Amino acid sequence: MNRILPVILLLVSLLLNPAFSAGEPPRELSASPTQEEMSPAILQAREGTDSIQNQESPDTVVVQKGPGQEKSAPERSEKESDLTAGEKEEENLRIPDPFRSWNKAMYHFNDKLYFWVLKPVTVVYTYAAPEPVRILFNNFFDNLKAPARFVNHLLQGKTKAAGNEFVRFVFNSTAGLGGLADAAKELLHIQKSPADFGQTLGVSGVTHGFYLVLPLFGPSSLRDGIGLAVDSFMYPITYLSFTNIPFEASAGIFAFRTVNDTSFHIGDYEAFKEAAIDPYVSMRSAYVENRRKAVEEQKNPDLR
Repeated sequence: MNRILPVILLLVSLLLNPAFSAGEPPRELSASPTQEEMSPAILQAREGTDSIQNQESPDTVVVQKGPGQEKSAPERSEKESDLTAGEKEEENLRIPDPFRSWNKAMYHFNDKLYFWVLKPVTVVYTYAAPEPVRILFNNFFDNLKAPARFVNHLLQGKTKAAGNEFVRFVFNSTAGLGGLADAAKELLHIQKSPADFGQTLGVSGVTHGFYLVLPLFGPSSLRDGIGLAVDSFMYPITYLSFTNIPFEASAGIFAFRTVNDTSFHIGDYEAFKEAAIDPYVSMRSAYVENRRKAVEEQKNPDLR
């Protein structure tokens, strides 16, 4: 009798097991079953509870909705299971990355360039040049981008924004002493309206194409790379570089502008890297998200 009773209990537990009643093959029982492997009926009797909690494999989650009822969540796809931790974090901000090897190489190149060259030079420059002086230079270079903003607003059909940029450029170039002061903002209360050719293409429905990391310039895409090239033809220093001054002077202007701009953002990149699980993936996703917002703001200025 003592031998028959355990057999009867085992049969009753198998009949009460939802997986067995659903027609699924029973699991292979080991000689010394663990608590996870024991049937829900035996666990319920041992623990004296009214709920049954069945342990399943990580790919399937069983939700008990009532006696004998269950609902299985869909199994994870192979693509999802192959994602790295960083890619799972950023999976909703995807962009084709067919040149990943090149892009990662350029990412590491730009990363080393920042920490080994740009940041040390910028720290020294920030110490030597007080912020009001750096703001003057920032205004000067930003004023030279006004023609590109003017043209792109026209291409997007925003005549008012284009008119504002035209007034800003003329007023800042004269009353602002060549753009050193943002006189249009201070005296006329006309704010700058950012616009570039990459945004213009995005407003027209052109997608990114694929992700592209450019040396020195950083994250970009096929669409925005083309936009960068087009905008450069509307940047006055471009023509000055190719006609009246040597290449060394042109490179020096570019380097100075980069250092001056970076002086307002020291520490941002370091904080970004520290917070990211996978800096390469996070930077790619952040770039896509920022550009998406920029295009949406061009379509609806009220989002700014």
